[in-house]
Order: sequence, then C-alpha cells, then structure tokens
Amino acid sequence: MIILQIFILAIFYSIVGSQESFEPYTQEIPGTPVAFDMVPIPAGSFFMGSDEQAFPDQGPRHRVELDGFWMGTHEVTWEAFELFLDKNYELAITEIPLDDQVDGLTRPSLPYLDMTFGMGKEGKPAIGMTQYGAIQFCRWLYLKTGNFYRLPTEAEWEYAAGAGSDATFFFGTDLEKLEDYAWIQSNSNGSTQKVGLKTPNPWGLYDIYGNVMEWTADQYDPQFYAQSPTKNPINPSLKLYPRVVRGGHYDSEAEEISTTRRYVSSPKWKQLDPQIPKSQWWFPEAPFIGIRLVRPFHSPSAEEIEAYYSREPIPDY
Repeated sequence: MIILQIFILAIFYSIVGSQESFEPYTQEIPGTPVAFDMVPIPAGSFFMGSDEQAFPDQGPRHRVELDGFWMGTHEVTWEAFELFLDKNYELAITEIPLDDQVDGLTRPSLPYLDMTFGMGKEGKPAIGMTQYGAIQFCRWLYLKTGNFYRLPTEAEWEYAAGAGSDATFFFGTDLEKLEDYAWIQSNSNGSTQKVGLKTPNPWGLYDIYGNVMEWTADQYDPQFYAQSPTKNPINPSLKLYPRVVRGGHYDSEAEEISTTRRYVSSPKWKQLDPQIPKSQWWFPEAPFIGIRLVRPFHSPSAEEIEAYYSREPIPDY
C-alpha cells in the first residue's frame, strides 16, 4: 500500500513538476536565517471519519472533496515562533528594517512561565499557544513573506495525514510500527523532540502523529459530520471552547492516536493563569499543543485574508 502511494505521489509530482506554482518549496523568512519547508497536497476526495462505535464523534464516515494546498513538512519550531513572539529578538536577528505593518503588529505577551516547560527549543516545535496566538503567528508570517498562511481545517489535516490510506494510520494498522513514525509516550522520554527525525508519510509530512498536537481551524461539534458539506468543509470557530486539535503528542499512548481521532481544547489548559481575563495568547498547562501551517493553492482575496486574521479574540474568564 505504501509503495503504491509513493508511486501515485511520484506521478503527481511529475504532472505538476512543470508548474512552478505548485511544487515543494522552502519558505525563507526575509532577513533571517530561519526557513521551513512546504509540500503540495493534491486536490482530491476521501472518506473522512470512521464508524467505530467507541468513538461516535468520528462518524458518520462521509465523503469530502478538497482543493489543493501546501502543508508544512513539520510543525512550526521555536526558531520561527520566537521571531514573532519577541520583537526585540526579531530586530536583533533581522538584517533588514522591519516593515511598518510588522513593526506595529500586536504580539503575544511574553510568557511569565517557561513555555518550553524545560524541554528546550532548538529544532523543537513551539508549544502552548492558543488558537488565536497561532492565527496571529500566521498573520505575522503573511506580512513577512507575502504568502497567506493559516491553520488547516479538520478535513485538510485528516486528508493530508492519511495520504491516501483509509487505514488507522497512513502506514496501516500495526500499532507496533507507530514508533517508526511518531514520538509518543513509549519513546519520547516525556519530552518534545526535534522535528523531522522520524519517517515521514508518503506526502512528505513528518511527525503528523505524536510529538505535539496540532491546531485546526474548526470548532468541535460531535454531530458536525452528520451535516458537514461535501466541498472544503469547515465548522467555524464561533465559541472559545471546544476547538479541534489533531495528531496526538509525545505523552500519548499508541492506542490514543489515529488519523481520524479528534481531540478538543479545554479551559483546564489555563487553570494556572492568574490573569482576569485569562491570556488570549498562552495555555500555561498545554505543553503538548503546537502548529502546522497550510497555504491554499488558490489564495483568497485581500479582504478575505484580512477578515481571517482580524477576528477579535473571545475573552476567557
């Protein structure tokens, strides 16, 4: 099955290879030594969810059609996120003057806790940010690069993670093989790990399972699949909780992870936060949540992009 998927992907790349607009690429952050890789995820359809009785919120299994998009080969690392987090650090490391829009951008409050939770930063995924914080990082990146980056929808994440397979994992159903592809409880030593060290899925995505959970754009609704539109579905985030995260993390057991498994954000992730209202930027008890970027093949209008980035955060009391 994996060999077939790789063969199909090779054909896909040969078809689009002459189209410079839809190839794998490296995104440099101008004026800095920081860069990250993006791979194209082809447009297509798949059956989303599962009909496992143990997880009723994953059903009913239903067909979804998606436009093409690029996705980050790995989760956003501290090297990139810290440039957004700390303007003084960005000024110190950037070789060119900051654009006025970048200079005036509202940024996260510097955390009063060690948001690495003692696990380190070098080459490791940035963690602990809220969904709002993740979206504002995308805004900063858009202003820096001119490319529209956003969070994946739940459907995009599942489609990309499965890479054409309808099994429990993109590599099949054998739980014992998960350690070859993911940092989980049994092999992580209780910590996040450097990205890109495990075997990627056939579409070039590293750590799509494990290491850290990844934000999606969707509001969590256990009944959404029963009424989901077929084309490019998204359940808009209109409430603060719960929102969908995917993929499992470094402290997840193998049995807790699958391509279709849905997890949800929780106000418990801010219980230690003494502020009223609580921080719109940080979850001081969520060392397991991070970001993976998406860039749609068909970029929205400037008005749509601004509407995506400019939504006000919902107060969290």
